[in-house]
Amino acid sequence: MVTTRSYDLVILGGGAAAFAALTEASRRGLSTALVNTGLPIGGTCVNVGCIPSKHLLAVGETAAASSENPFEAVQYSDDEPTVDWPTALDGTTDLVEQFRRENYVDVAEHFETDTYEGYGQLVDDTTIEVVDGADEGARITGEKLLVATGSSPREPPIDGLGEVDYYTSETILEERELPERIVMLGGGYIALEWGQILHRVGVDVTVLQRSDRVLSDTEGQLGREIQRAFEEDGIELVTRNDFQCVYAAAADGGADTVQSGVAVETIVDGTERTVTGDALFVATGVQPNSEGVGLDTVGVETDDDGTIRVDEHFQTTNPDVYAAGDVIGEPELETVAAKEGNHAVKNAFGGEGVSIDYDAVPAVVFTSPEVATVGTTEREYMDEHGTCSCRTIRMEDVPRAKTVENTDGLVQVVKHHETDEIVGVHMVGPRAADTIVEATLAVKFGLTVDDIVDTVHPFPTFSEAFKHACQAFRRDTSAMSCCVE
Repeated sequence: MVTTRSYDLVILGGGAAAFAALTEASRRGLSTALVNTGLPIGGTCVNVGCIPSKHLLAVGETAAASSENPFEAVQYSDDEPTVDWPTALDGTTDLVEQFRRENYVDVAEHFETDTYEGYGQLVDDTTIEVVDGADEGARITGEKLLVATGSSPREPPIDGLGEVDYYTSETILEERELPERIVMLGGGYIALEWGQILHRVGVDVTVLQRSDRVLSDTEGQLGREIQRAFEEDGIELVTRNDFQCVYAAAADGGADTVQSGVAVETIVDGTERTVTGDALFVATGVQPNSEGVGLDTVGVETDDDGTIRVDEHFQTTNPDVYAAGDVIGEPELETVAAKEGNHAVKNAFGGEGVSIDYDAVPAVVFTSPEVATVGTTEREYMDEHGTCSCRTIRMEDVPRAKTVENTDGLVQVVKHHETDEIVGVHMVGPRAADTIVEATLAVKFGLTVDDIVDTVHPFPTFSEAFKHACQAFRRDTSAMSCCVE
């Protein structure tokens, strides 16, 4: 006989949304249980996303430091740095295990959350049964239930793709011996970060993007700027692809014939082209992990792409079931998932009615140079208002960038054409990931360009780039002293 254990809150998933939810639940004195389905506890960010990719980006950046040295005073010998990829992966594994233990396993124990390992399915309203895994057979129910099952790499609909072997941002972390040449499908942040990692550890990388520029969902100047920087670094980027098919080149091994290469047939600006490599890397976005968890059984509806349908308070079409994180769609960011999980608990148990202003959520691509953006783009503002008040400055005009000879990039500010409130900030350049925080506060709290100009910034810093872009609304910044306020 199966015994059902009861809790106030039951969470399906083990990533950022789940842990933000159990933290808020504990603060409220609620009993919680977590069913960790899929990746090891910690979810995408810790196991196969933010932590390993940023660690490996730092490895690649260090390896490339000598080749990108801008100072004549610094000399290197002819010996080029090399990267021991297996050792880099070992360091990544150690880091992931540390984060998983300290930030997730220990946290769950601290908050006295019962954790069940295995594949969970909704079987009756807010009841989950573990149907596979270490705790198979366990059955738990809650007053409320939160679905936070995350997402997985998406396979795009290209003929032949399902018949070839390829890497994703998850499986590449298992590869101890890298190929010499990789063809990458996709031009979003995952493709760019991993493209730069692989290039800097010695792989010849070709990036194929369907749209007319990489980072196609961002302000247009950002994609063009990062593409220029990548091409200068030796990464080939091909845009405007109309993919026709993908097929494998096989080594003759009789019954044990194996894939020894890959070819992508595409049409670029009307011209047929075949791009070949030793391996393929698919980085064309993610899909929600919503299939097979029993959503239909409990009346939880999904959209055509599989995202769970929620209202602004993260409640699904079943009033006792909430959802948060990547499984409810964009923006698929760790910090957003955590905020959604926190708010879902506040709404489910406190009736607080809290929601998220997604227009004030920053997004970052941790390449070199970094890309960061928040708020409305120039095109979006033009579409809504028929006009745009925008200013762009180049990093080469920022004193700190000139001082350290790291001048790639730009900053664009979009302001309201009547109130002067800042509604969007978009940047490429060194330390953009840190600089975007001030811009996010400006968008969130409706600060004006004069509020930023009137704020004293430390000199010389990269953060002054944002201030300079705001000053461009008031004066000719090409004829401006460093110290003009």
